[in-house]
Amino acid sequence: MTETNIAIAPTWERPSAETLARFAAHSTANLGDGLERLDIVDAGIAPIWPGSRIVGSALTVLTTAGDNKAVIEALDHIQPGDVVIINAGGYDGRAILGDNLAQRFDLFGATGAIVDGCVRDRDIIESLRFPVFARGLTPAGPYKNGPGRIGVPVALGGVVVSPGDIVVADSDGVIVIPPSRVEAALAGADAIVALEAEKDAEVVELRAAREAQR
Repeated sequence: MTETNIAIAPTWERPSAETLARFAAHSTANLGDGLERLDIVDAGIAPIWPGSRIVGSALTVLTTAGDNKAVIEALDHIQPGDVVIINAGGYDGRAILGDNLAQRFDLFGATGAIVDGCVRDRDIIESLRFPVFARGLTPAGPYKNGPGRIGVPVALGGVVVSPGDIVVADSDGVIVIPPSRVEAALAGADAIVALEAEKDAEVVELRAAREAQR
C-alpha cells in the first residue's frame, strides 16, 4: 500500500441530481437575495473565462499553498455532479491546476472547479468550456508534496464549504447553499424572480408612457 500524507474523509452525503437541477435556472444574485445575502464568496474569486456557470455538489480539498498533490488525489473521489472546491490559501505564487487537471475533472463528471488561489492555461480551459473560478492566473506550476485533506470543511473566500453543500457560480460570483437551506434558497429565489418580473413590467409601462408623450 502506497503511503500518502493526504487525509480523506470516509464518506459524505451528496444532493440528488434532481435537487441540483432545481438550481440550474437561478442566478447567484437571486439566490443571494433569497438567502438574506449570506454565504456569498468574496469577489476576489471570479470566472477565468466569460460565461462560466457551475451548479454542483462540493467536493472539498484543502491543500498547502502552491501544492496540488491533494487535488490530484481528489480525482479518485469525483462523482458526476461534483464541483471541486479547493482551498489553496489564496496563494498567488503558483497555479494549483491547469488544462490537464481541468480535462480530467470534466472526464470524471465534475461540473467545474473553484480555487481559492491561482490557476493557469486559461485559453485552453476556455476552449474546453470547462468552468473554472479562481483568484487569478500565473504560469508558475505547483509542487506535489502535500500534505492535504479531502472531504472536510474548507474556507472559500470567507465562506465555510462542507462536502455535499450545493455550490452555484456564474458571472457575478459564487454562493454556497448548505443542505439545510435548500428549500429556503429555492423559495427565496423564486420570490425574487417574481418580484423582478413585476419591476421589469413597470419599466415597460413607464417606457411606453414616456414614448406616448413625445
